[in-house]
Amino acid sequence: MAKSWIWRSVAVVFLIYAIGVLALMWWWDYEPPHFDVASNAREVAASTSASTRVVTGSVTTAALVTSARTLLDKRGGYLSNDRFPPGALMDNVPNWEFGVLTATRDLARALRNDFSRSQTQSIEDKDLQEADPLFSSPNDRWLLPSSESQYGKAIEHTRAYLARLGDNDDSNAQFYARADNLTDYLQVVSARLGSLSQKLSAAAGQVRLDTTLAGDPHAQQATPSPSEKPMRTPWSKIDDNFYEARGYTWALREQLEAIRIDFAPILASKNATVSLEQIIRELEESQKPLGSPIVLNGRPFGFFANHSLVMANYISRANAAIIDLRELLKRG
Repeated sequence: MAKSWIWRSVAVVFLIYAIGVLALMWWWDYEPPHFDVASNAREVAASTSASTRVVTGSVTTAALVTSARTLLDKRGGYLSNDRFPPGALMDNVPNWEFGVLTATRDLARALRNDFSRSQTQSIEDKDLQEADPLFSSPNDRWLLPSSESQYGKAIEHTRAYLARLGDNDDSNAQFYARADNLTDYLQVVSARLGSLSQKLSAAAGQVRLDTTLAGDPHAQQATPSPSEKPMRTPWSKIDDNFYEARGYTWALREQLEAIRIDFAPILASKNATVSLEQIIRELEESQKPLGSPIVLNGRPFGFFANHSLVMANYISRANAAIIDLRELLKRG
């Protein structure tokens, strides 16, 4: 009789624990909303220092700070390095986090190498020089120093740059909104979007021709590849790729909206503002709520939807618009 009571108690405790884990998984499994980059810049500048002004570059830098801070402060906190339930049982949010982190790393590196420097021979900004490698820390490290602590330090260094950017000392920090700087950054973005589009398209399965050496009769590669290569994403990776793309496009939308403000004179002079707005619109469409509890992977023209192909469509259109925008910026 005593043993039966013990086992019943254990079963009840386990059931309560399982219900709690499932409830937390449901609560934590969400994507943070879009934020207004202009008002965000004013709020971040005010919280950084009372004397910090919103100047050229403040909106982009503040968007980077808030996007990175969202990784740490959203529901459930940062989940990619969790080793215990419910975080360890979730994969959609960690992949979303990795997408945001990729966009964050790209912009942090662009700030360090391009936007904050007048030329290649100029000195790097001291805070951005620290922030860049900290953002590049492994995303799944839970031992000291943990991923969260490294990213937190990177955010503080970026805020310090923002504070110096908006003070009254013009030699303290700078942000150069030039066409060549923006073109270099957009080249990195285009490569990221192209890679994501390819991974998403492979969910449906297709045979791809080898075009790696096209256009140059003397081109070579380290290892020969077949002329045709079947590509199909394993079923376990379909939702991973989808949510990574959702995270990257969420962060990229914030960044490009900020760039639209900081680079407004440059874009207007090149008659390229509408091109950037079209890119932002495509990214906005990619963030619409998923009308299904799971990522469906139906046939391209089948009865059920294929969410990966829909996402790949928006990303490809955004990438095509970015290529056009880069060409506009290169013209005199």
